[in-house]
Amino acid sequence: MDTSLFIIQTLNGLQLGVLLFLVASGLTLTFGIMDLVNLAHGSLYMIGAFICASITLWTGSFLIGILLAIPATALVGLAVEMTVIRNLYPRDHLDHVLATFGLILCFDTLVQIIWGPEGIAVPLPKWMDGQVLLPGGVVFASYRLIIIGVGLAIAAGLYFLVVHTRIGMLIRAGASNRTMISALGINIKALFTGVFAVGACLAGLAGMLVSPITGTSIGMGNEIIITAFVIIIVGGIGSMKGAFVAAILIGLIDTLGRSYLDDVFKLVMNAEVAETAAPALSAMLIYIIMALILAFRPQGLFPPKTR
Repeated sequence: MDTSLFIIQTLNGLQLGVLLFLVASGLTLTFGIMDLVNLAHGSLYMIGAFICASITLWTGSFLIGILLAIPATALVGLAVEMTVIRNLYPRDHLDHVLATFGLILCFDTLVQIIWGPEGIAVPLPKWMDGQVLLPGGVVFASYRLIIIGVGLAIAAGLYFLVVHTRIGMLIRAGASNRTMISALGINIKALFTGVFAVGACLAGLAGMLVSPITGTSIGMGNEIIITAFVIIIVGGIGSMKGAFVAAILIGLIDTLGRSYLDDVFKLVMNAEVAETAAPALSAMLIYIIMALILAFRPQGLFPPKTR
């Protein structure tokens, strides 16, 4: 095995994992803590990417694009929560699915009207668009390392916020017993509106960070939202720690599986069959993991301590 290639693919898996965590963490807040099935969470990922791309092209600065797109995405999240989502909290999950699926269609159409059917290529500043020489002579893209660093920093901040602050305590308490929290004088509607806006920012930031790599496109959030749901099921619904561990695990398994599964199959079958079977199985790996978790540990790897 080429050691340098393995290290590069491992770092690529880690980078994918932290991006998935940014999406899954917002979904953990809305679904795991607020008990809202928000299929349109991926649309906020797409909206953040398009807003950032537009501002980047207007200003010529990717950093300015991110700094301005984050509050803009938060405002979109606030508008969605106050006009649609707020009315869904007392309803059952089927109503959540139907309403937020309708939001997906609305967002996709809105993006096509505003930005057109074609995506936007997002340029990186020169200091980000380079390579770094790592120990062992491994050369890796500097921007991907930046994504890893940003994702890890946000993961630490979110864990501290949810577990060790009064706001986090109120969020968890409000999820467990909204009536009691309201009786104690806490404005639960304002609290949940803020949580939804934070979730929108996290999803939008993931879209912003990935846009220089993949570009922006209509419906770009529809696939990642499925993976995000897999992550929170594997990690434990409502668990920020579980979302992080599961996101990293799935990012690594997906990347390394696509890179090396065919080589593993070639050890036990002929090359033609291996090259046919490996891509199909690698695409199924994360769903196989989810099925195993549901079968043997349905509460997830790291279920929350208080529910």
